[in-house]
Amino acid sequence: MIQLEKYSIGIGDRFAHQAKAQLQACILAAKGGADIIPVWNKSNREHMIIGSEPSSVRAAADAAVNALSWKRPYHVDADHITLQTVDRFIAPSDFFTIDVAAFIGKPAEAADVDRFANRHPELDPGAAEIAAKYLAAVQEAGRIYRRVESAKGSGNFITEVSMDETDAPQTPSELTVILALIADEHIPIQTIAPKFTGRFNKGVDYCGDLDQFSREFEDDIGAIACAVDRYGLPKNLKLSVHSGSDKFSIYAPIRRALDKTGAGVHLKTAGTTWLEELIGLAEAGGAGLALAKEIYADAYAHREALCEPYTAVIAIDPAKLPEPSEVNGWRSDDYVAALRHDPSCPAFNPNFRQLLHVGFKIAAKMGDHYLRMVEACESTISKNVTENLFARHIRPLFL
Repeated sequence: MIQLEKYSIGIGDRFAHQAKAQLQACILAAKGGADIIPVWNKSNREHMIIGSEPSSVRAAADAAVNALSWKRPYHVDADHITLQTVDRFIAPSDFFTIDVAAFIGKPAEAADVDRFANRHPELDPGAAEIAAKYLAAVQEAGRIYRRVESAKGSGNFITEVSMDETDAPQTPSELTVILALIADEHIPIQTIAPKFTGRFNKGVDYCGDLDQFSREFEDDIGAIACAVDRYGLPKNLKLSVHSGSDKFSIYAPIRRALDKTGAGVHLKTAGTTWLEELIGLAEAGGAGLALAKEIYADAYAHREALCEPYTAVIAIDPAKLPEPSEVNGWRSDDYVAALRHDPSCPAFNPNFRQLLHVGFKIAAKMGDHYLRMVEACESTISKNVTENLFARHIRPLFL
């Protein structure tokens, strides 16, 4: 059986050029005494925007592992798949993030809810009401899981259930009922991605009550431990933190909870690597900087269309976006300072960063022109990608 290890990091790579630089961060972690398992992830939406195939993620991961002689496990995640999109991911993937957030709140059969409540007298009196909210979502997860299982065979892949892309967070009490539903559906999940309290905006720090997050995170760990014992779910089941990149302020509370409980965690990152590509282009100067400026100008001109699919996970103040004419006058240092996620830097602009985070579609439309420049600026880009993942993400959370 493929088993996800205790600590893992989901690493997105929009254009499939940074796998070696990302893996290098895990190598540095291992040298520092932490085994962090890389999981390359890319969603169907990203593939559709870029025009890539899921097989490209596997190819890039395999090439990086071979080039750097990585001997530990690694995985390729079919990120946020649904029943309609899963089939194209089955062959190259060994990790499946089953996204059923759209089914939360959809009505389930009353008889099914009653049967669940009767099977679980150990749960709180409000469990039936919670089950009615989540049962349809878990049943959909079961259908997707069995589609993958029928093709790959039982035990030959890792399963995550994701419910984070919804409006309201799930409480630890709700998580307990969700896990009981998942166990009844016979889905051997190894990670679960609830929606946590607070905002997890793309590419910037967590916005919310840190004390409340800390309490809920630890309570969620307790709910998982209880469900593993009570319902026979996999013993390595752990929390998955989606949009976890750049959430620097929650890393200390997570680390304290992991140290206290001995639990594992899956930290899912994605667009932070694409932003490091842009930083590397700008840092290279010359044509690289010119291209980075061009991408911003185009993103600024199309900002409403770019932001529309991400309204729940970005918070951009248009008045604080610099005009492209101003950016055109910037030196490399100016562009890098505005984009690099360093909250201590007075020039850092989270609005600028968030717009470029969702602006990868602009680079995708450039096709080979963008990719050729990425290859020409590889040395500055790879340095930034590795440093970002290791120093800002892995080290504070795992070392």
